Amino acid sequence: MQQDHIPFRNTGYFSKLMCDYLDENQSVKTFYNRFPNIDNFKNQIEEKTNTFTLASRETLVSVLKKQYKGVEASELTLQNIEYLSLENTFTITTGHQLNLFTGPLYFLYKITSAINLAKALKQNYPEFNFVPVYWMATEDHDFEEINYFNFKGKKIQLNREASGAVGELSTEGLDDVFEAFSSQLGQTDNAEFLKTLFKKSYLEHDNLADATRFLANELFKNYGLIIVDANERELKREFIPIIKDELLNETSFKTVTKTNSLLEESYSIQVNPREINLFYITKNLRERIIFENDVYKVNNTDISWTKNEILEHLEDMPERFSPNVIMRPLYQEVILPNLCYIGGGGEIAYWFQLKKYFNTVNIPFPILLLRNSVLIQTKSQQKKLQNLKISKEDIFLNRNSFINKKVREISNIDIDFSNQKKHLEQQFVEMYKIAEQTDKSFLGAVKSQEIKQLKGLDNLEKRLLKAQKKKLSDQVFRMTEIQNELFPRQSLQERNTNFSEFYLEHGSQLIPNLVATLEPLKGAFLILSL
Repeated sequence: MQQDHIPFRNTGYFSKLMCDYLDENQSVKTFYNRFPNIDNFKNQIEEKTNTFTLASRETLVSVLKKQYKGVEASELTLQNIEYLSLENTFTITTGHQLNLFTGPLYFLYKITSAINLAKALKQNYPEFNFVPVYWMATEDHDFEEINYFNFKGKKIQLNREASGAVGELSTEGLDDVFEAFSSQLGQTDNAEFLKTLFKKSYLEHDNLADATRFLANELFKNYGLIIVDANERELKREFIPIIKDELLNETSFKTVTKTNSLLEESYSIQVNPREINLFYITKNLRERIIFENDVYKVNNTDISWTKNEILEHLEDMPERFSPNVIMRPLYQEVILPNLCYIGGGGEIAYWFQLKKYFNTVNIPFPILLLRNSVLIQTKSQQKKLQNLKISKEDIFLNRNSFINKKVREISNIDIDFSNQKKHLEQQFVEMYKIAEQTDKSFLGAVKSQEIKQLKGLDNLEKRLLKAQKKKLSDQVFRMTEIQNELFPRQSLQERNTNFSEFYLEHGSQLIPNLVATLEPLKGAFLILSL
């Protein structure tokens, strides 16, 4: 295994907000609690210790033991569940949708980041226990986002109608998906493992929550991972005070709206709050709760309550009240003794909108960590990159910039008119002075002529580049071919490719290799040659 790194900022794939956060830019500091470095976890531990009760721990452990009945969990995972009843135990959490067969590669990177951060914290704070947690997004409803995965450029998809929370969706129809997928895998030992894993996950479980729990446990149980399904009555009961506050006071809407007005002065807003950020869920139903004309209603249904009725209903059936994207992070921090949330750039961005909300309801805001990102390349691909003199910075460029840069480098003529443009602009400085001294009405004509000539140089440069690309078409083809392999659909590999493609080649060593190399606190994009 060979490793290399590139700063997140230099990849071109991360937002200004994320890059400023990683640089600890002053403009971002008001939107988070503590920056993710090892020393800051000391104060985070103290803060969480003072606010998370033993009663909440007992509820969490009871629910987890119920959810793990029938699951072949490792001794380490079972031990971690027991540890959660102790005041010196804390969680490191990542979350993900119930994507079919894990979806894109970064599913693995999220969980591995949580596992490795828990290990690093144990080394630095040996008197405490740190447990990696995967939070299954069982209450989501966007089936079209999770009902497929990509395998060797093809979409493996479950085509069916679906409604309600995805965790409760039936696995009916996945036998056809299994047949389509298995027919493309071949007959190797690694292929047989993938077939068995898919079959046991989806054809031997009745719903997506149970299937995904089995799948994630099979992949990561040796590392003590705990998988949480928060769509549970006992856990929702812990959240009743916050839900009640939301229904009566619309606290999240008020606080997040204020934060958004500050954030959007410099950055893009990820999500916008609603007046009430709760869904109502029953079998095959997940709809927004709205408040109109002094009546609480479930959108697109005939269900409604008075204020007293909905508060009574909340006490009787808290499991029917589901937090949306604004309130889900708070729910997580209420029911877990959590120190850190690990997520992608988009996730961390919407967490930044929530700090004031957390402060208002007196819940500690967790440390936020951008998950590890990885580009996996084979030794053959690494050799091609070296032979073509393509640097790690080059390969991350967008297609046009990549080709233009490489054509200029390998060309026997200099197709870069930057010096000529600079010289032309200097000449026009003198022309502006002459026009200023003679007749200012000529300034517009001078400007027009400058634009025309600069545009002419641009056009000439583009035509020469086009001609040179044609002349060097073989080399251009080989360069774009290797970039296509590493950046499918001209996007990050981790956002497209399913882990099964790499498991076919690397087998049972794939995840151990990731665990051995991913450094969650390094703050850089990993390029890994396997």
